[in-house]
Amino acid sequence: MPRNAVIGVDIGTSSSKGVLVGLDGTLIRSAVREHTPDRPGPGRFEMDASVWWREFGELSRELTAAGDTTVVAVGVSGMGPCVLLTDEHDTPLRPAVLYGVDTRSVAQIRRIEKELGADAIIARGGSALTTQAAGPKIAWIAEEEPGLYARARRLYMPSSWLVRKLTGAYVLDHHSASQCTPLYDTHAGDWYAPWAEQVAPGIDLPPLRWSGEAAGVLTAEAARETGLPAGIPVTTGTVDAWAEALSVGAQHTGDLMLMYGTTMFLIHTVPEPLTSPSLWGTVGALPGTRNLAGGMATSGAVTNWLRDLFTGADHTELTRLAAESGPGANGLLLLPYFSGERTPVMDPHARGVIAGLTLSHTRGDLYRAALEATGFGVRHNIETIEAAGGDIRRVVAVGGGTQGPLWTRIVSDITGRPQELRTVTIGASYGGALVAAQLVADVSIDDWNPVRETVTPRTESAARYDELYALYRRLYPDTMATVHALAAVQDR
Repeated sequence: MPRNAVIGVDIGTSSSKGVLVGLDGTLIRSAVREHTPDRPGPGRFEMDASVWWREFGELSRELTAAGDTTVVAVGVSGMGPCVLLTDEHDTPLRPAVLYGVDTRSVAQIRRIEKELGADAIIARGGSALTTQAAGPKIAWIAEEEPGLYARARRLYMPSSWLVRKLTGAYVLDHHSASQCTPLYDTHAGDWYAPWAEQVAPGIDLPPLRWSGEAAGVLTAEAARETGLPAGIPVTTGTVDAWAEALSVGAQHTGDLMLMYGTTMFLIHTVPEPLTSPSLWGTVGALPGTRNLAGGMATSGAVTNWLRDLFTGADHTELTRLAAESGPGANGLLLLPYFSGERTPVMDPHARGVIAGLTLSHTRGDLYRAALEATGFGVRHNIETIEAAGGDIRRVVAVGGGTQGPLWTRIVSDITGRPQELRTVTIGASYGGALVAAQLVADVSIDDWNPVRETVTPRTESAARYDELYALYRRLYPDTMATVHALAAVQDR
């Protein structure tokens, strides 16, 4: 007799991931579809929404093909905040503009700050206006593509687009809305109409729900396209990093989640709203929760870039060589700002720097320097979180970068922080499955996904990493004028 199960699907930057999970948390099956965002110009990252829906259907059919389960609920998540505009018939008008890796909206940020006031935006919206925010991205489309924008009526993100295709509902979760700065009031917990009408005129913003609430049930049409049963509940969903945090239980006051993926994301749960011009203050995925969050524009993206450069080498081989290189990468230091940088630098014109290169350096040294750069970036964010009033009591790691021991070990050594690893570290898709299961059963994360191990920092590396971290912090201001000039050349 088929066992009851739930499906979780996450739409990420470089792939869509799906999991089939029993109601006891057992991972029955997983599947992946890789994709590549379009880059139509410098600083621009886009993706066609048809990719998200096609890959959801492919994943759902692959996961259920064995016929050994009955799917009873669906959970969704996706990269964000993204901007997908549709007309009143839900026809996408252009490819979606992606989150902070897309830096096209600098001019709109400056204009909106001048009109609304930078301090007022932080006070109401929780975050400074940056290229991470959805509001300036909408404004860019309105200004640069006015004919298209005149037909725009609705705003979607990857998770809410899946919800629309699965259930017919037009909704968005509160957390995703809180990343639509300056459209959302974090204190009132709702859209702020005066600013929404000024920044995104004509857009009928979606009704808001919490990520764990049911958005609706699977329609008959969606059942035919996905192979899933009609009538089963679908969660409202949320941004992938927040689903990652739920997948490892990192939503209690004092928790800090580190998400090792294409980018590095950090989410600290706080008891009351905190703001910083160098971080993002948001509402959480669950009712009553607040976060102070940060994100590096790259982490795994740089290691993938190196892998592609080193023809014939895979991540396993490069990780082995990086381990042999040892702490400090034989005197190499890397700034991982290959797509600009988000927090705490907040500089879309930043660029990557590799300092200290000699003819004797190896692939392992370069790969090690990239892993250590993530550690230095995490330490910079942690110090910024604590300077803003955060109180980090526990660090929980999740994501693909936790699969091998080296990367988490390096980050713990650099930051001096232990990292808790749960049994399942797949991330957002598993978090989506957990939330889906909670719609139909009484389940908890500790039963589903118990702690597997804790990575503790090694004191023997501390002095060397302290020295290198000081150099890392100097490297950006010392090279900023040069890389900004180069960025201007690249943008011509």
